[in-house]
Amino acid sequence: MLHILHQIARTGIRSETAPAPAEEMVVVARLQEAILRTLGRALTIRHVDAGSCNGCELEIQALTNPYYNLEGIGIRFVASPRHADMLLVTGPVSKHMAIALKRTYDATPEPKLVVAVGDCGCSGGIFGQSYASLGGIASVIPVDVAIPGCPPSPRALLQGILAAISAHAPPVAAQADRPAVEPTLRSPDAPDTP
Repeated sequence: MLHILHQIARTGIRSETAPAPAEEMVVVARLQEAILRTLGRALTIRHVDAGSCNGCELEIQALTNPYYNLEGIGIRFVASPRHADMLLVTGPVSKHMAIALKRTYDATPEPKLVVAVGDCGCSGGIFGQSYASLGGIASVIPVDVAIPGCPPSPRALLQGILAAISAHAPPVAAQADRPAVEPTLRSPDAPDTP
């Protein structure tokens, strides 16, 4: 045993050099940086079914499987709009869900993003406006990104979520122009304070 310890002391610890980061990890790191620039924290999503047929919900659920691994890139679903940064809304807004959707939107803290999912969420789809439906999500709350499709694929959903983040990300400052402490994000209509 002593012989082995002397040999280790003479030769030192030899190991392979660390490999370069995988391309997927670089993409994930850039995405997480964009999320932090936009929101100042990890992205949390609250799904709201405003009257859909559940076709979009099946595709949204696929985002959490190991293939798409939404949580692996730092995005997760939450149960309360008070903990959410983004509302992922499906279906045409039924008249019974209009008040609940508006209250959910109001309960979501700023800055908040809204993504309308599916043809029904974008325009009312085959239901349109009728005695029981108000049409698309934009007829009740403001929408940042619309993802068409009946239902949209998980890939299209992921692209729409990422589009909402990148569309609202502040521009990247040059390294020398960056302040030592990152500013906190405020609502655009908040008053300026000294």
